[in-house]
Amino acid sequence: MAVAVEQLITPEIHQPARYLGQELGAKRKPWESAIVRWSLTYPEVYEVGVSNLGHVILYNILNTQPRQLCDRAYLPAPDFAKKLRDTQTPLFAVESRRSLIDFDILGFSLSYELGATNILEMLDLAEIPLTWKERQNYSVWANENEATQRHYPLIFAGGQTATSNPEPYADFFDFIALGDGEELLPEIGLIIEEGNKNNLNREEVLLDLAQIPGVYVPQFYQMAEDGSVHPLRADVPTQILRRVAAPMPAYSIKFVPYVQTVHDRLVIEVRRGCTRGCRFCQPGMLTRPARDVEPEAVIQTVEKGMKETGYNEFSLLSLSCSDYLSLPSVGMEIKNRLKDYNVNLALPSQRVDRFDENIANIIGGTRQSGLTFAPEAGTQRMRDIINKGLTNEELLKGVKTAFEQGWDKIKLYFMIGLPGETDADILGIAETVAWLQRECSAQDRRKLSFNLTISNFTPKPHTPFQWHSVSTTEFERKQKLLRHEFRRMKGVKANFTDVRISAMEDFVGRGDRRLGSVVRRAWELGAGMDSWWESLDRAFGAWTQAIEEAGLSWKYRQVESGEWSLIQSVETHENPVETRHGASLQMDQTLLDQPLPWDHINSGIEKDWLKADLKRALEAATVPDCSFESCSHCGVCGTDFGHNIVIEPPAIPKFSGEFIPNSQKVQRLRVWFGKLGDMALVGHLDLLKLLDRAVRRASLPLAFTAGYRPSPRISIAYALPLGATSSGEIVDFELTEFIDLEEFRQKLAEGLPETIPLYSIQDIPVNAPSLTDVVKQAEYHLTVQWKSETGNSPQWLEWINSVKSTSEILWEKTTKSGKKKLINLREQLQELDIISPEGTVLRYVGTCLNDGTQLRPEHIIEMLEQVTHQEFQLLHIHRQQLLTHD
Repeated sequence: MAVAVEQLITPEIHQPARYLGQELGAKRKPWESAIVRWSLTYPEVYEVGVSNLGHVILYNILNTQPRQLCDRAYLPAPDFAKKLRDTQTPLFAVESRRSLIDFDILGFSLSYELGATNILEMLDLAEIPLTWKERQNYSVWANENEATQRHYPLIFAGGQTATSNPEPYADFFDFIALGDGEELLPEIGLIIEEGNKNNLNREEVLLDLAQIPGVYVPQFYQMAEDGSVHPLRADVPTQILRRVAAPMPAYSIKFVPYVQTVHDRLVIEVRRGCTRGCRFCQPGMLTRPARDVEPEAVIQTVEKGMKETGYNEFSLLSLSCSDYLSLPSVGMEIKNRLKDYNVNLALPSQRVDRFDENIANIIGGTRQSGLTFAPEAGTQRMRDIINKGLTNEELLKGVKTAFEQGWDKIKLYFMIGLPGETDADILGIAETVAWLQRECSAQDRRKLSFNLTISNFTPKPHTPFQWHSVSTTEFERKQKLLRHEFRRMKGVKANFTDVRISAMEDFVGRGDRRLGSVVRRAWELGAGMDSWWESLDRAFGAWTQAIEEAGLSWKYRQVESGEWSLIQSVETHENPVETRHGASLQMDQTLLDQPLPWDHINSGIEKDWLKADLKRALEAATVPDCSFESCSHCGVCGTDFGHNIVIEPPAIPKFSGEFIPNSQKVQRLRVWFGKLGDMALVGHLDLLKLLDRAVRRASLPLAFTAGYRPSPRISIAYALPLGATSSGEIVDFELTEFIDLEEFRQKLAEGLPETIPLYSIQDIPVNAPSLTDVVKQAEYHLTVQWKSETGNSPQWLEWINSVKSTSEILWEKTTKSGKKKLINLREQLQELDIISPEGTVLRYVGTCLNDGTQLRPEHIIEMLEQVTHQEFQLLHIHRQQLLTHD
């Protein structure tokens, strides 16, 4: 049954538009048309979840499947979660607005070790039992004598953390999807469809799913005393294969949200997988082999996506974007094709050794975007140990190129706590930054500044460093060393990761099934998305208490003290570089051979290769990138996982020139429009962005402002309060060429939701006064409730007349500077009437002037209460019209 969302999503909820759904690009399949109904339930707030490319791709793919539909749900913010609980409303999906319990299958993205608490929060809000055991045998008592079996959706997880080590979360999921989901999820859907048709029970469906490569069903496996995992039955595989799929850019065109999101742009994947072989990098190990996307497919998708969405920025995504050799040619071709659209290209963190003038030329549009490099370590020796494949010369060349191309600020990522690290390597970070500043200077330029992120290395499963550990005390000491160095450096801002978070990530990320009770108890004690950053002490306390109650404090202390490491004895040797082999390493060989909780997950990389690569690391020996040099024999390439696909780059096209903003104004169109229904919950700035994107999609000849950051010439009259509806909004569009009014109306209306109706359009002189100059008054209709405890009848007419007959009604206003000022509200009121028989809807006309003087709806309540000594509540605001005086 659909949830009455309109009664829940009210203006007092922060960012209420995040819960509306129905954005441009959303799919709206009829509920009855599907045999299998999915909900991709992203365990972060909407602004994060809707920005995730994998979420978008899988949503689009599943909605192309016949007889299936896919909806979406996101983690509510604390205020809305409280409202759901207070009203006993189960969490719902945004398109159908149906309770999550109504779906056949719910898929969660688990990409962060501590993110499972968010998943438990969503399940609890959806009124779904948290564990597969509880969901398997759960009955509801209809009366004292009769119980009925309740249906619950199948609950699964996918994502990097779920793929690398699902064991800490095994209690909560019916199955885990390992690796890429583009081909895997449709196969899962077919099995569930057959199960529904044949009326199979839950266990029978899961047994069928367990036969699909890439599906892990934890209930069919058990943990041994040593933490390893083995099948409980002979008809499930001993090892579960990670799935691999080719990138599918055609499914990447995303929704266009009504609110500002984390990545408010079109994102297209150009390369999946990385073969650089950085020994700390889990994504680099778990996404092999590398697969390039055909350049023309990228170009066509970006061109199509930018025109369909109206975004003014796009991003080309890859783990190592500059390893996509076609990047300069693809970027330049897109830049040329979209030259007249004023769009920018943003790139994620990229390889500094590949950054050159060709890449610099394609970044940004009429303005430069930010630039991020990740040297990871401060000395050449440490970069060799982690197999970064970056020399000091290459680092300087890349940073110097950026400086010469106009960048004055660069972001750099470094890590501390890596195997074999000494204090000299730690101090080398500060020395490297100082060296880069000295080398990148010019007389007519300000000094190059750096924004640094110093993270604590957290060992990850399926990497050569999965056997490493560093104590919390050692991390704190190393951070102190760096802070002391950075204090003396100008133009350097350093941010450090909290060591407690790092220790907890390590403890959970490399844990076994015993951690299930810890995760659940941490959630019960308040650990979750918002609490990590708003109250880190409270959240950390929740996790440590949960660990203590589970009797695992001893194991957590091993992580905190750095005992979970076979490299410990080697690192503490007086000369670690010269004793990387022989007796010192043989002492720890038994630890290398011990089973790990994730050994049953077949990532494609052989465990013996990881052991050998760890030994190479301790000898500071590097391994080549097998996409461009010789094979490293990691074991991935073959029938199950495929091979590296590297596409020869096409020639870089000639640059046709930057976008030149046309600021010539030949026509100004004034449009009267409404803001009805759900659009009342969209704020003023988001409404302006919505209109801008609608104009872009319609390819209307909009004029731009001049200057460094040209912006479209769209001017909306006075902002409407959040939650208020209107039938009298006005917006001016300034155009570079004449267009027929009806043609403009039709094109603009096509890109707007029905809840933003266009009423009329007027052609006005381009040099006419602005809207803020011509709008003098506003007419509002207010729904007002009298709050009475006496039971007497309201005297609306008498009260209204009392206000109108009073010449002075004072209200204290606080200015932006904090000063107090008395305002006579009565002087700003022109008309006040009753327009409903019962007197609950009032009409007023008040001032709305360019100097900021506005008679707001809440001022009417203030005047009524002052004059009548009664209490009133403002239930709804509707702006009827803005009155202009030309």
